[in-house]
Amino acid sequence: MLKNYIKIAWRNLYKNKTATGINLVGLITGMTCCLLMVLYLQHELSYDKFQANANRIVRVIMEYSIGDTQPQKGNFTSTKVLPAFRQNFPEVENGVRMTSSNALVKLDEEIFMDQKFLFADSTFFHVFPSFRLLSGSENDVLDAPKQVVVSASTAKKYFGNDDPVGRILQIGANQTDYIVTGVVEDSPSNSQIKFDFLASFSSLGPAQESTYWNANYTTYLLLNDENSIASLQQKIGPFMEKEMADYPGVYLNYELEPYLKVHLYSPHNGFEPNGNITYLYITGGIALLILLIACFTYINLGTARTLERAKEVGIRKATGAGSGHVFWQFIGESAFLTTLALLISICMVWLLLPSFNDLVNRELPFASLFQPTIVLSMLVLMLCISLLAGSYPALVLSKFNPVKVLKGNFRGSHSGVWLKKSLFVFQFVVSVFLIIATFIMQGQMNFIQSKNLGYDREHSILLGVDQKINEKKDLVKTVLKQHSDIRAVSFAYETPVNINGGYSMYSNNMTPDQSLSVTANPIDEEYIQACGLELVAGQDLSIQDILDVSHEDYTKNHFKFIINESAAKVLGWTAEEAIGKKLFLDQTRPGEVKGVVKDFHFASLHNPISPLVLFPEGWSNVAIIKTSGHNLPATLSFLEDKWKEIAPYRPFSYQFMDETYASLYSSELRINKILRIFSVITILLACLGLFGLASYTAEQRTKEIGIRKVLGASVTSVVSLLSRDFIKLVLIAIALATPLSWYAMNRWLQDFAYRIEVEWWLLVAAGFVAVVIALLTVGSQALRSAVANPVRNLRSE
Repeated sequence: MLKNYIKIAWRNLYKNKTATGINLVGLITGMTCCLLMVLYLQHELSYDKFQANANRIVRVIMEYSIGDTQPQKGNFTSTKVLPAFRQNFPEVENGVRMTSSNALVKLDEEIFMDQKFLFADSTFFHVFPSFRLLSGSENDVLDAPKQVVVSASTAKKYFGNDDPVGRILQIGANQTDYIVTGVVEDSPSNSQIKFDFLASFSSLGPAQESTYWNANYTTYLLLNDENSIASLQQKIGPFMEKEMADYPGVYLNYELEPYLKVHLYSPHNGFEPNGNITYLYITGGIALLILLIACFTYINLGTARTLERAKEVGIRKATGAGSGHVFWQFIGESAFLTTLALLISICMVWLLLPSFNDLVNRELPFASLFQPTIVLSMLVLMLCISLLAGSYPALVLSKFNPVKVLKGNFRGSHSGVWLKKSLFVFQFVVSVFLIIATFIMQGQMNFIQSKNLGYDREHSILLGVDQKINEKKDLVKTVLKQHSDIRAVSFAYETPVNINGGYSMYSNNMTPDQSLSVTANPIDEEYIQACGLELVAGQDLSIQDILDVSHEDYTKNHFKFIINESAAKVLGWTAEEAIGKKLFLDQTRPGEVKGVVKDFHFASLHNPISPLVLFPEGWSNVAIIKTSGHNLPATLSFLEDKWKEIAPYRPFSYQFMDETYASLYSSELRINKILRIFSVITILLACLGLFGLASYTAEQRTKEIGIRKVLGASVTSVVSLLSRDFIKLVLIAIALATPLSWYAMNRWLQDFAYRIEVEWWLLVAAGFVAVVIALLTVGSQALRSAVANPVRNLRSE
């Protein structure tokens, strides 16, 4: 019996090549998308769970404001927070302070620039014991200045097969000797803390534990009990009120973020960009919808073929087969097709995984697909699809009355017609929703890329600098400007793309306790020119302004400030009134306003423009090279040659300002790419199902079409006849999808302070695209049937 069922199943699948092919393509596509997303979701949801103490670790977030300004938050603290909390709160068992850096690393005569260089307290391996040391003791590898632990892959890169422990590395521009004290396993890909080098925190010099305001570090606390987070949080507020009693007008508090929540739920990035749980839901949901569309196509085509297989079932039942036998026969056919699709999908995942890794910016190993949980998920997925896709046709066919069927009295059920229509409408609701979402998301991305930010990021080259280069920046400028395509060279702490420095500011008619929280950035006299900022009042900084703040005795320094329009407005001045006004940036930087720049976006468009101060300073982190944009390869070659002369100890490594700007929206750009790809797949699958139904409908109405043509019906009228019902269903789908997509995308856009409006024509355009796609799909098949020879069709009947 089983052999007979398998033989019949194979014959039916082979006989109906079009339906089998459509179902296979749909199921393979849907399963492949789902399996890729399962790998991605499993990786993202497992972030940091390998840490043994993960449930007891919290990250400290600083929240502060000065005066009446809106409180600001960030993943930064001073070095005082850890010892103060450890001393005053019994809930805190231990903790670690960390900071990241790009570092020059020299071994013998080779020099490298490493992007993953971290400094951490000696308690690092007590707080994070799952970073397993391969050599060295966790109690002493970081317990003294100038010690460094290297990862296993870094040890291999630098020392080959030799033991690195005890070897000397020269770190930084001054080539300070650090001794290698240990080797640690490479950080897992699902860790928010990744490093090549881990240096002792004491190497940074005095800990400055006397102040809360030197907030340049990340602090993690290890609690005694994972359930004590809430109780500790309640104690921090009153404690900080006492600590700030001598600072009137100053608000400072700290929030605790559970370590396992940081990657997907925190708005504050860590040592790598965070993920986003909402975007995980979106991409996972879309992958599931693709699979559902494939299953619904299977159900629709299976239901459409019930008439064709009715006589087969009638004969089986007349010869003694029960309803159960018929039911499981069709479920078996569905399971056979689904198993075949799953096996092919696994092969497709292997082929597509490298490209998918590039898309999601992850390194997902193919071997993860065979973890017990994922294998079980695949089996459950296969079972669910087999039952979902095969149960309705199986139930309908198993309930046929064999006498009526064999007499030719069987007609398709009314419920089956409504099911087909409902599933078809669902497919196009999803398709139209994704078309609209793609249009709107792409519109917002285009808006972000093309919006006038108030500064010029085109053709700007960024070079990292250090203290040695700062000491001879005048020479650097003179040498680099010898090239005719280099327009300006500026040294600053941060580029205009993303300025983060937090300071307090007050004018001469305010007292220090009335000061305001502002963002500020140390710059030089060419910053405004190099960045294309627009002065609306006053003058730019001069070389003399830089010299005026270069005294060894800081009490003799006098600052000339450039503020933005928002800062002038907060202080109650117009741009013209602000010029010459006395201003204090913190209590150590007295000066006056020399210029006012037009507001520009110095942070992500998620945030509104806030008060900003640009001030002269003698140190910097980055050199901004403004070029004409003509023959960039030649300009870069010139820069590299001169860099080797100016800083032979430092590798030439550059970045374009455009790239740093794009990195602010990495999550949005990634989800936009995924949405575009998945939208195309969804639309193609929906059209594939539509094509199958249209083909089968045309085949069922061959005799009717022949009679109509013999009686004089035109090709246009026949095409219209076959397309009309499908287009009606597409229009219903558009009517349902439009308000849903409008609501969802408006919610998404609320996350941006500056955004596009959802215009009515975008919704109309998306609907029009859906109608055109449906017309082309149905029309091609209808036209084929309409131009067929009616005599031949009627003769075949």
